Amino acid sequence: MSFRSSVRSTTVTVAALSATALLLAACAPSTSSGTEAESPAAADATDVTLMLNWYPYGEHAPFYYGLEEGIFADHGINLTIEAGQGSTKTAQAVGADQVQFGWADTPAVLANIDKGVTIKSVGVFLQTTPSSVQVFADSGVKEPADLAGKTIAVSAGDAPTTTFPLYLEAAGVPEDAVTQQNLDPAGKISAMLTDKVDGLIGFAHDQGPTIAAKSGRDITYLRYSDVGLNFYSNGLIASDDTISSDPELVKEMVAATSEAYAAAAEDPDAAVAAMEGKDPQMPAADVLTEQWKQTIDLLHTDATEGEAPGVNSPDDWAATLDVLSSSGLVAEGTTAEDYFDDSFAPAN
Repeated sequence: MSFRSSVRSTTVTVAALSATALLLAACAPSTSSGTEAESPAAADATDVTLMLNWYPYGEHAPFYYGLEEGIFADHGINLTIEAGQGSTKTAQAVGADQVQFGWADTPAVLANIDKGVTIKSVGVFLQTTPSSVQVFADSGVKEPADLAGKTIAVSAGDAPTTTFPLYLEAAGVPEDAVTQQNLDPAGKISAMLTDKVDGLIGFAHDQGPTIAAKSGRDITYLRYSDVGLNFYSNGLIASDDTISSDPELVKEMVAATSEAYAAAAEDPDAAVAAMEGKDPQMPAADVLTEQWKQTIDLLHTDATEGEAPGVNSPDDWAATLDVLSSSGLVAEGTTAEDYFDDSFAPAN
């Protein structure tokens, strides 16, 4: 059975789904600056620009490591990395063919495709959502039930906030038992650091290590996936034009990215070291290391364990669409083939 037919025939039940919102920018720190890192030029290499979802943080270490180790060059790619300013802007830049590839959050990608942006996912790499409630370990919050009566900072419209009601319902916590304070990404971090809120919602592998480093306090993560709520997060995207006009380039880019993520997972310290000096707004090396190590745990689901990074499962796509469509974030009745081109799956 093909991937597409498998997706059509897959039925996934996700308990208690209800929420509406428009996504999205990737959950990440609040400011960004354009930054580039270039691979050594090769005479027969194709110049390729990749726009990240935000300025570089630990999740992106494999791209820099892949440059340093010659992985992209081995695939005929002379790669330039540019900082982004949120997944929506990255998706739109790719759709306008301003850059050949983007790294963006899947809910934002799907929402933009529904709006007419001509892009496709060519491989999701963060397959377990990093969405989580993050609190200080000494806050007294140990489990979801402890959130009752607490004030949690959110950012309206982003993926973790939009699906927060689903998390609470899955965890058995009444939504009105938790006060949500809407702040921008920088404001969320500041409010938590100054104890103006009890915690925040965001990506566990992003804000958490930063807050821990700044505060000197340990962080407790209440992960959405721990209550059975999961959906795809960041991955590689390309425009429909690039896919149709140069499928071999897309195949090589996906393969190189997969190899880079596998290599970086084998040597996290070396991967993070490859980021040194690449952007003035990057976190410190110890924060980058923690961010990347947490990212490694997000690269697979039960369905893709043992597969190369970037190999996607029909069941995981179906579950993602079930969550997002039930939340009103993507159109009803869509299938993975509306958003994902499965022609470029990397080999193990």
